[in-house]
Amino acid sequence: MDDIVKQAMAKWPNVPDCYGWLALDARGAFRMRDDAAQAHQLPGDRILHVALLAFIHRNYAANAEGAWFFQNGPQRVFVDLEATPFIARTDPAAGFVLHDGQALPDVTQAYMTEQGQLILRHAEKIAMLDDRDLAQCLPRLRRDGVVVEDTQLMDWLTHPDDHMHLVVGGKLLPVHPIRRADLPLQLGFQTTPRA
Repeated sequence: MDDIVKQAMAKWPNVPDCYGWLALDARGAFRMRDDAAQAHQLPGDRILHVALLAFIHRNYAANAEGAWFFQNGPQRVFVDLEATPFIARTDPAAGFVLHDGQALPDVTQAYMTEQGQLILRHAEKIAMLDDRDLAQCLPRLRRDGVVVEDTQLMDWLTHPDDHMHLVVGGKLLPVHPIRRADLPLQLGFQTTPRA
């Protein structure tokens, strides 16, 4: 967290929290959601300002209840999540990189939803793989030690078992089935935090 943010928090400790105005979409873009966007259930405007995004990324954290927020000076701006608290992309050098540009080190758990969404976890960092990168990640999937073909993946999505693995850092990591609707409860985060 930035020092200037810590100083503002100490100076103004009782600033009310903000809800509904900031969202993270399923492709890793932060979006500003004004009153009209909230009223009409619209995604909001994508934040493109490089310095503002860097500030959000440096001051992005979660509370004990699994609600993610951006600490904007003395105010916590809670983030609505379309998918998971982080979005990952494939990277030839780092393996997986999060939407904030940080590498996702040492993935310890992998899940796949009934819709074929790949979820990666390392400690509190829970990331859904950007759907545009799933095709690049498919060669990393193994079933009984063999690269998974499209038809085998479709079969597994319908009838999941313990034989699907993901190659991460030269290791085979089991891929656990999980229902998309169960992600927040089972992995411990909130998609729409409110007061």
